[in-house]
Amino acid sequence: MGKITGFMEFKRQDEHYLEPAARLKNYKEFVLHLSDAQATVQGARCMDCGIPFCNTGCPVNNIIPDWNDLVYRGAYREALDVLHSTNNFPEFTGRICPAPCEAACTLGIHEDPVGIKSIEHKIIDMGWEHGWVTPQPASFRTGKKVAIVGSGPAGLAAAQQLARAGHAVTVFEKSDRVGGLLRYGIPDFKMEKSHIDLRVKQMEAEGVVFRTSVLVGKDFPAHVNNWAKETIFPEDLEKEFDAVIMAGGAEQPRDLPVPGRELKGVHFAMDFLPLQNKVNAGDKVKDQIKAAGKHVVVIGGGDTGSDCVGTSNRQGAASVAQFELMPMPPEQENKPLVWPYWPTKLRTSSSHEEGCERDWAVATKRFEGKGGKVEKLIACRVEWKDGKMSEVPNSEFEMKADLVFLAMGFVSPVQQVLEAFGVDTDARGNAKATTEGERSYYTSVPKIFAAGDMRRGQSLVVWAIREGRQCARAVDEFLMGASLLPR
Repeated sequence: MGKITGFMEFKRQDEHYLEPAARLKNYKEFVLHLSDAQATVQGARCMDCGIPFCNTGCPVNNIIPDWNDLVYRGAYREALDVLHSTNNFPEFTGRICPAPCEAACTLGIHEDPVGIKSIEHKIIDMGWEHGWVTPQPASFRTGKKVAIVGSGPAGLAAAQQLARAGHAVTVFEKSDRVGGLLRYGIPDFKMEKSHIDLRVKQMEAEGVVFRTSVLVGKDFPAHVNNWAKETIFPEDLEKEFDAVIMAGGAEQPRDLPVPGRELKGVHFAMDFLPLQNKVNAGDKVKDQIKAAGKHVVVIGGGDTGSDCVGTSNRQGAASVAQFELMPMPPEQENKPLVWPYWPTKLRTSSSHEEGCERDWAVATKRFEGKGGKVEKLIACRVEWKDGKMSEVPNSEFEMKADLVFLAMGFVSPVQQVLEAFGVDTDARGNAKATTEGERSYYTSVPKIFAAGDMRRGQSLVVWAIREGRQCARAVDEFLMGASLLPR
């Protein structure tokens, strides 16, 4: 713990942002670190709560009280070791995790919780700044070869763990750069891609081989096959490698089958966001979807929708509106009812603060336009009762829309990958594999494992890291009969 009476003496100190007028000029990160003094105070607030629910609130089970105490004492090098013992990539989670650990913080029952995420952000960035993050190559080689399909957080975590266990690891990525949805699904202003590049260099020094622009599978739709230059069939991987991990993201978007869906200007969010990331990386993109001077409507109230809002504003949209089908949540959660679980409450992102008209309990009925281009959408108010939705009579309205982004979540991984491997799937279309027992993360096909979104569906980066680490241990046990990797 930190200071014995710290939680009574000090208030929470949040990280600050650059003002919207400044940050909208570019796609750089704009979150300002806590100062050393502020981090010390924040660490001091970690109370001697007896049972640290933050540990279990965190999917990777970060040992949070320990590194809070170390930061309070100024021992950042030791704090980094504790942080890395459970999380391979705290620079990712310290930026883009919604921090379920803070929702579970015991102090949060009656006060603002400890700023756990801001301390994590501080620790890892100090680690990179001081050169404490170095390659950890295995001291021996097992002679076993593992293929990992997908280089998102699950694939990267599994690759690093298995390489450190002495296995020869090759990561296959269909895009032209490593990172999966970390690279092309998250805007640079939330996480600059230099953080991925640093980890890739570290992992290459640890022996991991990355092969980009390679599709594993067959019969892919055009939007999946955008940047791949080579295709490998699963049976070839099964012959060459001793084990294969499917670790791709949930990339099958939920569609909106209403009249006018075919009009030009109505796009999935992931047809929009990756292109701006490529431009930021210095690529020339033909026919980039741009919001400059347009009236933009984002359908879907989650993180992907928020990312569309922030990117549209940076491109110079004339206006941005965001609709959510569900009712507006309460501004403050009922803590006695929900703690230590993740609460439903109104969440306003930094992108919303940059300019966005938000509306809830709205259903889109159709799109209308001329000359094949969308010009407006027709929507209505809805009400929910006993879990069922009904249209509010006489509530129909229209909104000008030159550009519409569908950001209503993802239903499953790309089915062509699962079909190509021939693995059994669950009711939601994910690879079927348990996380418990002797055959954890093992699919119905010999030597084939699945982790992250590929197994659990659309989820958080921190859950992907957890599953990648656990799957790595399962593969190590499968190959060697036992494993010293942490679970």
